[in-house]
Amino acid sequence: MFAGISGRYDLMNSVITLGMHQAWRRKAVTLSGAKPADRVLDCASGTGDFALAFADVVGTSGHVTATDFCREMLDYLPPKINQDLQSITVEVADAMALPYQSGVYDVVSIAYGIRNVDDPRVALGEMIRVLKPGGRLVVIETGQPTGFMKIPYALFRPLIPLAGRLIAGNSEAYSYLPRTALAFPYGQAFVAMLKEHSRVREARAYPLFFGVSYIYVATVS
Repeated sequence: MFAGISGRYDLMNSVITLGMHQAWRRKAVTLSGAKPADRVLDCASGTGDFALAFADVVGTSGHVTATDFCREMLDYLPPKINQDLQSITVEVADAMALPYQSGVYDVVSIAYGIRNVDDPRVALGEMIRVLKPGGRLVVIETGQPTGFMKIPYALFRPLIPLAGRLIAGNSEAYSYLPRTALAFPYGQAFVAMLKEHSRVREARAYPLFFGVSYIYVATVS
């Protein structure tokens, strides 16, 4: 499914988020506390926009490893990399079985991917495993809006499959993605899931655009 939509994935992200997704990623990088020379692992990187946002901050003195289980998605990342300013390695990897040593990364991130793995708790455990003590796990994921945004969002959601058919040529994929978003825990429910792990000493949720999406930041011991 993801291979089939990879060519129009960036455009569809802009359509679905009304152009806000890049600003949300930059805000998540800021909240992560990432700094020059940090080592970052980005899981479910897709076409790499989150990895690129981290690479802008850590610079060539740091390093970002961008991973995804879908090679076709990752194929769109290398042309975006500015080799003079960014240090990024691109690798195929499964977030539920990361092929990396424990305790080696300053930041581990995942944007709009945790709800799509077979077992989110297993993937979160893997991402926490590879973090250094004091490292941060940063998650961006969909939520359900509150207040006056509930009605416009409910009206907009059925249009996503239509946009998927017209823009990406795949209405089924863009029916699946909103459906998983509706079923996935968000806000304090997802914070509680993070806190189930014994290494998580603090976790916070930051709503975006009235709760349409959330940034979560967990610090590990």
